[in-house]
Amino acid sequence: MKLAAGVALVFGLLTVFSGGRALFGGAEARAAVGDAVPFVLWFNFLAGFAYIVAAVGLWRRLPWARGLAIGIAGATFLVLLAFGVHVLLGGAYEMRTMGAMLLRTGVWAAIAYVAQRAMRV
Repeated sequence: MKLAAGVALVFGLLTVFSGGRALFGGAEARAAVGDAVPFVLWFNFLAGFAYIVAAVGLWRRLPWARGLAIGIAGATFLVLLAFGVHVLLGGAYEMRTMGAMLLRTGVWAAIAYVAQRAMRV
C-alpha cells in the first residue's frame, strides 16, 4: 500500500507541475504542448490534486482513499474514452497524449486494485 501511495504522490506532483506549466506558463510553454486537447489537459491538471489527496489517504490507510482511488481510475478511463472519440472525429491531438492517458489509466487501475485488495471492508 505504501508503494501505491508513493506512486500516486509522485504522479500527482508531476501532473500538477506539468499541467500547470502547460496551462499557465508563457507562450513558449503552451507552444511546447502542441495540439493539446483542452478537456484532457484541464482534467489531468485538476486530477493531479486528487492524486495527491488519494496518496495521503492511501499512505494513512484511510477508508475513503480506496473509493477515491477507484473514482480516479474510473474518471480517467472515461476521459480516455472521450479523448478516443475526439480522435475518431478528426480532432487535433498529440500522439503523446494517447500514451499519457493510457499510462494514467493503467497506473490508476493498478493503484485502485491494490487499494481494493488491501483495504477490504
